[in-house]
Amino acid sequence: MRILLDTNRYTDFCKAVPEAVAPVTAAERVFLPFVALAELRGGFQAGTLARENERTLARFLASERVSVLYPDETTTQVYAGLFAQLRRQGTPIPTNDIWIAALALQYNLALLSRDAHFDNLPQLRRA
Repeated sequence: MRILLDTNRYTDFCKAVPEAVAPVTAAERVFLPFVALAELRGGFQAGTLARENERTLARFLASERVSVLYPDETTTQVYAGLFAQLRRQGTPIPTNDIWIAALALQYNLALLSRDAHFDNLPQLRRA
């Protein structure tokens, strides 16, 4: 399975939470969306363990199974469709999470996240 890792499940993986460790370990490929990378680094900068957290992240990103996923023109189209869908449904979700969902859909990845609001997107596969 190829998975897209949300910020909260990366954190869970680092804390050895079984619900995060098992799917990450079993995945053929793991993708970290650019948004999650930015959120993580923002948290690192605001915390007291920035250097240690960056080293841990660098080791994770150095794995041959892990890649950072960035948006392109197609991503913006998928994002726009999701934004409109969520608005029609009356179920908005945070902007960063729309980007994450758009990347998951664009690349046919299963999303690993604790956020229940992703359930408002039934076309999104969950890991």
